[in-house]
Amino acid sequence: MKYLIILLLLFTTSLTAEPVPSHLDKTIPRDQITNQSCFECHGESGFATPTGEHGDTLKRSLHVDEAKFGSSIHGRLQCLDCHTDIEQLPHSKEKLAKVDCVGCHQKLPSQAAYLVKFKGKAITSSTPTVAETTLKTHWLTIDYTKSIHAQPRKDQPSQQNAECKQCHGTHYVFPSNDSRALSHRLSSPEVCGQCHEKALSDYRMSVHGAALKTPWKGDSAVCSDCHSAHKISEMEGMNARRAVTENCGNCHQEALDSYMDTYHGQLAWLGGEKVAKCYDCHSPHHTKKVTDPTDKVHANNILTTCQECHKQATLSFTQFQPHGNTRDREKYPALWWVAKIMVWLVIIVLLFFYIHSMLWFYRSWQERKQPHIQHPSLQRYPEFRHFQRFSWGWRLNHWLLVISVMTLVLTGMTAMYADSTWAMQIVKLFGSPENAAMIHRVAAVGFLSAILGHVAAVFYNLLIAKQGKFDWFGPDSLLPRWKDASDMAAQFRWFLGKGEKPYFDRWTYWEKFDYWAVYWGALVIGASGLVLWFSEFFSAFLPGWVFNIATVAHGVEAFLAVTTLFVVHFFNNHFRPGKFPLDTVMFVGCWRLEELQEERPLEYERLVKSGELEKHLVQPPSKTAYFISYVLGFSLITFGLFLLALVVIGLFEKGLV
Repeated sequence: MKYLIILLLLFTTSLTAEPVPSHLDKTIPRDQITNQSCFECHGESGFATPTGEHGDTLKRSLHVDEAKFGSSIHGRLQCLDCHTDIEQLPHSKEKLAKVDCVGCHQKLPSQAAYLVKFKGKAITSSTPTVAETTLKTHWLTIDYTKSIHAQPRKDQPSQQNAECKQCHGTHYVFPSNDSRALSHRLSSPEVCGQCHEKALSDYRMSVHGAALKTPWKGDSAVCSDCHSAHKISEMEGMNARRAVTENCGNCHQEALDSYMDTYHGQLAWLGGEKVAKCYDCHSPHHTKKVTDPTDKVHANNILTTCQECHKQATLSFTQFQPHGNTRDREKYPALWWVAKIMVWLVIIVLLFFYIHSMLWFYRSWQERKQPHIQHPSLQRYPEFRHFQRFSWGWRLNHWLLVISVMTLVLTGMTAMYADSTWAMQIVKLFGSPENAAMIHRVAAVGFLSAILGHVAAVFYNLLIAKQGKFDWFGPDSLLPRWKDASDMAAQFRWFLGKGEKPYFDRWTYWEKFDYWAVYWGALVIGASGLVLWFSEFFSAFLPGWVFNIATVAHGVEAFLAVTTLFVVHFFNNHFRPGKFPLDTVMFVGCWRLEELQEERPLEYERLVKSGELEKHLVQPPSKTAYFISYVLGFSLITFGLFLLALVVIGLFEKGLV
């Protein structure tokens, strides 16, 4: 009886069973396989395969919704376009090879015409908002191959950290602006959270995650807004830190701009590892409102946050303005006023001396057209005798000053114009921004040593060598005197063709300006630089906002030094007619007598009358000395002009303050 029941059941089942797919009755070669052939099996709801050895194990779904697939980006493709290892139906039960999304997308530009003709225009692009062209799709794929997601997993080297399908899906790939897409912007927290569970947990509790749940209050940041989509790199790397910092500005542009005005922002943009980035102070995923008592920058916690980097920071140190800028007068009045005063100082100085140089060039050029008459008193001395103007000590001091200043400009302006087109290339030459900062400080020590060494030598000569017998306002003194004012007035009259060229003594008014400008620069740049260098020491008795002012003063005064030294100073000493292309006196130490008589006629006459000229006469430098002087001189001038060009580019790209 029981056998009869079994036979009846089998007969009934055979009558109600679904018909066997036609392609299972025979083998279909690859060239005859269509999508419909595949959907005869994969289009059946519930179609799956066991993950274990028998049917009672967990099953892996193999079902593909034909309608949903057809509406996707890949809907016009054939199944075999992706599953390239299938040679016939039914295909092998062995696991098929992974679909090569990367290889296909890299070929898109070269295959665009073919795809348009045979597959339809829709397949030649990715999403309208992300990849408008096949070429852009190609480069997005290249970005992915270089990202941390495309790299092997540390625990399973045979697998990638994240494959395309984990972010975009498999058969249902939609444009990222389609809410059905896994890559849709609002879906990114949950998609990313499949791997980054801790980050997702923190994000859900953050101000960004909370706002995402209340869209009627406005938009909020999601994972892809901060980390981008395809250019994902290790957070320890510079590219990731830079990208996240820059992406914060997509929503907080004013905060980013003001951050970039500070030392933190400048050094961080250049790749500094031990400097505060946005996420160091505001937490990377667990971001709170600044008014939240648990937030890292809340008044209750700000000192602890600062001490994460500045171990010895005091409460006064917290008065530093991490977003202080010179544009907000109401919020940062001290910074605003310092910037305005410094900028006007720059404008006045540059306007005066640039006009001075242009008028001088024009007048000198006109004068050179007139016949030259040699001074008769020059006949008393052989032509091979030269006038010793600077001793070895002063020349060495000048060389130290030149090298240290140029090094300071290269390293300092790279930080000031950190987001300029050239800054990153300069940093690469030094290896890292930390190396550049170290070199900057070494050069600062050299600069201050040159200044202080010069001061010590001057006082030694005045108080010991000359035993106090020195005319403080005489012709040998570098102190300003009334004759300098009259000389300058006479010089301008000569510029304008209203008078004769004035006769100068040992030091001219423009040389005195150069001389005292160095001390002014040493005071402003040196003092502000030391405050920034030893911030923790000075924070013990100075309020934190002093460091904001020091940053502005340091940068603007350095800009003034660059635009006067490498323009006005170069013109006065090298580029004006009569000196062009180079004055070698700071290398060989002497002038021709004719040059002395032309440049300093009063000094020449005074020395002749007193009989002291002979004491200063020396043999002319050798040809080798002149050759070395020209090589060094032209090298330094060329490098100075190169630095000037970098600063001008930075000025036009970013501005001064």
